[in-house]
Amino acid sequence: MNHRLFCTLAVTMTVGVSCCVPACAQQRMSLQSLFELADKQSQRVKVSEVALKAAEEGVASAKSALLPSVEFSLKGSYTGNAVMMSRGFSTGGTTEYVVPGLGPQQVVNGKQPTPHWGNSFTAQASQVIYAGGAIRSGIEMAKIGRQLAELDVEKNRQEVRFLLAGYYLDFCKLQNQSQVIAKNIELTEKVIEQMKARKEQGTVLSNDITRYELQLQNLLLTEVQLKDAQAIICHQIRTTLHLGEDFEMDAQSLDEEATELKALASEDMWQQTASENNIGVRQASLATEMSKQKVRNTRAASRPSLAVVVENHLFGPYTNDLIPKDANVNVWFVGIGVKYNLSNLWKNNHAIRKSKHENMQASESEQLAREGIENGVQASYTNLLTSSVEVSTQEKQVELADQNYAVVRNRYDNDLALLTDMLDASNMKLSADMALVNARINMLYNYYKLKYITNTL
Repeated sequence: MNHRLFCTLAVTMTVGVSCCVPACAQQRMSLQSLFELADKQSQRVKVSEVALKAAEEGVASAKSALLPSVEFSLKGSYTGNAVMMSRGFSTGGTTEYVVPGLGPQQVVNGKQPTPHWGNSFTAQASQVIYAGGAIRSGIEMAKIGRQLAELDVEKNRQEVRFLLAGYYLDFCKLQNQSQVIAKNIELTEKVIEQMKARKEQGTVLSNDITRYELQLQNLLLTEVQLKDAQAIICHQIRTTLHLGEDFEMDAQSLDEEATELKALASEDMWQQTASENNIGVRQASLATEMSKQKVRNTRAASRPSLAVVVENHLFGPYTNDLIPKDANVNVWFVGIGVKYNLSNLWKNNHAIRKSKHENMQASESEQLAREGIENGVQASYTNLLTSSVEVSTQEKQVELADQNYAVVRNRYDNDLALLTDMLDASNMKLSADMALVNARINMLYNYYKLKYITNTL
């Protein structure tokens, strides 16, 4: 029943919601063309795109932890004279010094001949073999961060598109209201002309004409107000899209949107679409996965790390002997380094439990997000059904108002009705026409709100 109703209303939307009275008419724009402009021009989207590039670099930075670490160190120094002293800190006397191959030798205490200019070059390379899973979890968290940044870009696009959809539909509503007002102005002017002709015949009083002229002035004022309101929306669209002051818009008809209403899916399909596409749900799901990786990363601190280390040292002079040697010494080694902080066995327990609770919180938040989206879809779909009934009702009211106006007009022309009856019928017709315009636009707004909640704009 609802599907048949939507099909019927879609046909009337195609004819009825036609925005063809330009207020700032220079460029005819469809809603889709505004969306495409927003993707390129919106500052909000640009900010999130820069954040996405930063997140991509974060992934590359995390992966670099898998690469070997290489360090170089080069030093130049000046070494002062070495001074030999006895155990009593006396520089007098001698000290026995064993020289390999020569035996014990006596060295006079005091200043010793020392090479002054020194150099040191160190090269160190290390490759982590095992870090308790910290590196892998860090990479996964960076990847999740990039996915969250991608969703943030899409979220900002959806929000800007929904904002523009609201502006666009308001603009269409104002244009259609202008069209209704223009038709009523034309109708009122014809009535005034006929009444002036009848006044000459003595069948109409001047006071009757004054009442209709007053109504005409109110219609003219409403027309100006509608044009000004359209100008405001044009400015809001220019500001949102960062367009020049020379940009002025005239909305196209909503034929495409009416076609989409013909194929409106059931609530279950919209719920399924929201479950798969809603950005808030997807972000909550990624936040849950991020918290799992944080648990792994916290546990890694309680595990040892293992690395292969290669070092080479070239230095001179050699000052580690009793008498410094003016020579360069090169030493290298290859080994395996193990690092383990035993205190983390009792210090890291609280951090691990904290990360587990945060993981549980993220999981519950994901479920809460799904519940909220489910309620939002149900409410929006119900509102859409309600607005469709409202459109159908308003169309019937317009039909009745037109019939009533024709009958009263005929009776008034035949002196069977009062002027107040004519005014009431005219106002009723105007109110019905305006209410129909509002109902049709409200129905499309509810449709786009449903698409926004499911993030399919």
